[in-house]
Amino acid sequence: MVKIGKFTLEKPYILAPLSGVSDLPFRLVSREAGCAFAFTEMISGRSLCYKSNEAQIILKSCAADQPLGIQLLTHEPDIIARAIDCLAGYKFDILDLNAACPVKKVIRSGAGSGLMRQPDKLKELLTSMVARSTVPVTVKIRAGWDSSSINAVEIAKLAQDCGVAAVSVHGRTRKQGYSGAVDYDIIAKVKKSLTIPVIASGDILSGRLTKRMFDETGCDVVMVARGATGNPWIFKEIEEFCRTGILPERPALEVVAGIMERHLGMNVELYGEARGVLHFRKFFGWYTKGFSRVRPLRMRAFLAKTKQEMDGFIGEFRSSGCEHMASIQG
Repeated sequence: MVKIGKFTLEKPYILAPLSGVSDLPFRLVSREAGCAFAFTEMISGRSLCYKSNEAQIILKSCAADQPLGIQLLTHEPDIIARAIDCLAGYKFDILDLNAACPVKKVIRSGAGSGLMRQPDKLKELLTSMVARSTVPVTVKIRAGWDSSSINAVEIAKLAQDCGVAAVSVHGRTRKQGYSGAVDYDIIAKVKKSLTIPVIASGDILSGRLTKRMFDETGCDVVMVARGATGNPWIFKEIEEFCRTGILPERPALEVVAGIMERHLGMNVELYGEARGVLHFRKFFGWYTKGFSRVRPLRMRAFLAKTKQEMDGFIGEFRSSGCEHMASIQG
């Protein structure tokens, strides 16, 4: 168990706030497969303040979707204060500030990883959040802006001084985005420099890579992102491998198909049929990744427009007899 402020995290692996992915259906599927804590998708502070429909969908939750974290994205101290007020009445356990997103339209405004180059602004935002929030505040950062400006340790210390309860570190620079090597050493340096928990992020794609992250950085928690897309069983894999050093068997085709049907149904319930099916197409691709002879079926499924069509493609997958290809786990 890991203490993050007054909140106790039962297991040291959590689901990341993946934009366009970490909605309620995805979180529920992940929780059913072993995820003990999940974040919502990152949500724009302005979108929250203006009560946009998209913001309301992002915040959609239920009793089974607990414990929960909410991640805010903004560079404006006045907006962050109003956004926190707008969250009154929602049940959640951790409030996170995104200072890691590398997307150009985000950093142009000075938000996301743009805050890594604005320590005074970041300090103002975090100080305001800590003063106003009724739950522990955390922040997600990167190794730095680029290889010539690795400043994660300095930014992490600043965050701790502001009163945050934990710091998440993605072991890549903003310039790297989500490619290139993860810098385990910078995460280890952040861990050594802080007294609060450190959450490590970057290439948490398997039980083996998760154990490497724990061993090489000394981090307290790992944050699973792309590793959970189409593979909610990764949380059980992480737990078993870190405990025994043995990778569990991959789920059978029938199990995967069953989860796909449940996920699709929740998508349609949340978004309506047209948008729900459209949103699920990418998940069809992720769930079927690693199975042999599935590419033609996947291409047809990407054109599905109705739940009936998509259910049909899942049925074809179930009866296809496709098998897992050779392991690609790191």
